[in-house]
Amino acid sequence: VQLQASGGGLVQVGGPLRLSCLASGFTFDDYVIGWFRQAPGKEREGVSCINNMNGDTYYLHSVKGRFTVSTDNANNMVYLQMISLKPEDTAVYFCAAEHRYPSGIYNFCVLPAAPSHWGQGTQVTVSS
Repeated sequence: VQLQASGGGLVQVGGPLRLSCLASGFTFDDYVIGWFRQAPGKEREGVSCINNMNGDTYYLHSVKGRFTVSTDNANNMVYLQMISLKPEDTAVYFCAAEHRYPSGIYNFCVLPAAPSHWGQGTQVTVSS
């Protein structure tokens, strides 16, 4: 199982950015996948997650209405479309996945040990 995140960069406040995560080595359809982030000096937090089996999604309260998670099952891709970016969105963003996670999308995104497969991070910096 491999996850490769990309698309990070430097963006101005209010700007958009789209992160991509390429998944390989597993059947994409029956996984729960999520985007997590970690800012300097802060704990890692779940930003947005999607259950690829039933379409359930979760969004961190502070990103609701600004971030959208989506999947392209044909190409094993997961995207995080971000708009109206704020300086507090600055962090390293990771994609992570778990096979047939049984405990709900909220727990997958919130419990720190839920995903067992992690990709490398991609840096997002929002400048003011």
